[in-house]
Parts: sequence; structure tokens; C-alpha cells
Amino acid sequence: MSQKIDISIISSGANLADARLHRLTRALLRAGLTIEIFAPGNLIDAPTTTDSTQLLIIRTPWTSQQWRKTNLLARYHRSRLFVFRARGRVIYVISPEAIAPTFARARFLHKKFAVDLFEDYLQLLKDRAWATKYFGIIGMIAKSDTKSALWFAKRADLLTVADIQVPPLSANNRLVVRNLPDSSMLTTSGVRDETPRAIYIGDLRKSRGLHSMLRLAELSPDWEFDFVGGVAASDQDFVDGWLFKNGIANSFDSMNSRARVRFHGKLAPTESWKVAAGAWVGLSLLESTPAFIAAVPSKLYEYMSVGLATISSPLPRCIELIEKSKSGAIAENPNVAAQYLKRWYENPMEIDQLRLQGISWAEVNLDSEREYATFAAEMAKLTR
Repeated sequence: MSQKIDISIISSGANLADARLHRLTRALLRAGLTIEIFAPGNLIDAPTTTDSTQLLIIRTPWTSQQWRKTNLLARYHRSRLFVFRARGRVIYVISPEAIAPTFARARFLHKKFAVDLFEDYLQLLKDRAWATKYFGIIGMIAKSDTKSALWFAKRADLLTVADIQVPPLSANNRLVVRNLPDSSMLTTSGVRDETPRAIYIGDLRKSRGLHSMLRLAELSPDWEFDFVGGVAASDQDFVDGWLFKNGIANSFDSMNSRARVRFHGKLAPTESWKVAAGAWVGLSLLESTPAFIAAVPSKLYEYMSVGLATISSPLPRCIELIEKSKSGAIAENPNVAAQYLKRWYENPMEIDQLRLQGISWAEVNLDSEREYATFAAEMAKLTR
């Protein structure tokens, strides 16, 4: 007799290395729920469990090439394919394009239907270059589909959102589940390396500060930089040109310790955070785009939790968080950020104080265990 599945997680867009997918999955497993995950990516990057009493199944692909493509057609294809293979009592969809077909299948089979929304996707479309292609037709289609997805999401048995400002703001059953740190996925910075080092973990694209961080690297020759995350296709030529211009060879070989600027590619969360060991500073130089202006990047919480000082761009909620925690500095451009790095290099005692203040603030104010337990309890109710 086949093992019962409580929750089927459908992710046609975010791949198996996605940090939020890992955090949500771990919370559900801790609650004793059995999980199957449908998502693109490499099995080595998938969430794992070491508890033999827990069941976590990563569904294998039918066509490996289709499993890895990131274009919209591939995402739409996976969204339909995954939904019809799901066996869980609750179907939990975390990709917008999969919401409508999941709603239809769940209602037809009398299953419970849950949705997770990472970001304000309507605002995020304004940040994507592909949305303007072909006279903006692709963007208009994506916008229409997103509005449809939000309509169905409001009617889910449970809607989880990553922050207070993420729409829809009204729904049948809406729960804010912030991207708070999961300590089981993180590596603390510990003792600082002798050579000062700054890190960034997340998607690498212009709007997320890629160009600014590389300019900062130019201005800070005494520092090393580790970038963990996939480089957006639209920015790859810029990165290649920057590396060539600056004479940095083998930067995409993360094992090459001689390179001052290193790109590690997209890694599973536990592997990503290993670069934090010995690092001094975490970077978050996001641009003031419609999608980011009201957001708090999850990496700010994580930088504080692992003991890194933070340099952030002047987004309103980031300013508020840095001021409250006294864990870093706000820099409106790479030149100002470089001045902070130079100051901290010359006065490491100051950066040690910022690191300690960040850890202390996170311990008092970030109740990750309670927030994830509340989420898991609400999901468990749907399985009964």
C-alpha cells in the first residue's frame, strides 16, 4: 500500500534550491506532515530530512530538459503537469502560473488548496526586461495571468504571503509567513577571516544590486567578494565584460581562492551559507524598484542571525531595520559603501560591535520558531 501524502508542493518556477521552499518544507516536516515536492532543478539541491520517521519525496521528472528550462512556456507546461501528478490531501502551490490549474483540480477532486506568494508579482513584472519584449505583449499576458492568479489565491483554503505588503491583502484565510531565518540552514560567520570579505546570497541581477556590488569591488581592492546565486541571463554579458576588464580570471570557479571576486552559482541554502564562515559583511544593495520599495530582503534577517555586519541600500524598511538593530550601514551608492568598507578595514573593532549588535537584536526580535510553527499548524488543519 502506498504511503499517504499530506502536502503536495507545486513549484513550476522556483527550483529545488529555493530558500523559501526549503524553509517552508522544513517547517512542515517538523510538524510531522508527509510531503512530496514537484519542482525543477537538481535533486542534490532539494530539501532533505535526516529523520527516518518523516517522509519527503522529490518527484522525478518525466523529461529532464523540460525540468530545467526557465522560460515561461516551460513554466506553464510544468504547472499543468505537476498539478495532475499531485497525490497530497492538500495541494500547496508556490508559483503564480500554477494557481489557476491547481484551484480547478483541487475543487474537482474535493481536495484542500493552499497558495504561497513570495512577492508582489504585479510590481515585480515592472522589473523584468522580458516583460517589455515584442512591444510589451508578453508583459501584458503575464500581467493578465498574474491578476487571474491573485483572484484564485484569494479563494484558497489558506493563503500564505512572505510579507505584510504582498497582495492580495484580503482573502478567505491569509497568513503572513515572513522569510525569517531557519538556523538549521545557516552557517554562522564566527571568527573573521584575516582578509576582509563581503558576501551576497540571492539572485544576481541589476535590480538586486549586481552592478553596484561589482563597482564596490572595484573601489575596494583590500576586500574579497563572494557572490552566491544565479546570474540573470540579461546581466551575464555585463558580468563577463566586467571580469575581463578587471583582469579577474576563473572567477566562476568557486574553488579558486586566488580570485578576489568569486561567483559560486546557485546553490542549495545550506551550501550557500557556508560562504558566511569567516566573512565580515553581508551586502544588500537592491535598487528602489516598485517591487522592492516596500520590502525587507530576507537576507538582512539572515546576515544579522549569522553575525555579519550589513551594508544596505536606502529602502525605507531597510533603513528602519538597520537603525533599530544597529547592525550595519546605509549606503546610497557604491562610493559610500566603499567608504564604509575602508573604515571597517582600518578599524575592525567597529565592525565587531556591529556584528554583535545584529546577533543580539535577531535573538530578541526574530521569533522564527513560533512563526513557522504557526504556519505548519494551519497547514496541518487542512489535512484533517
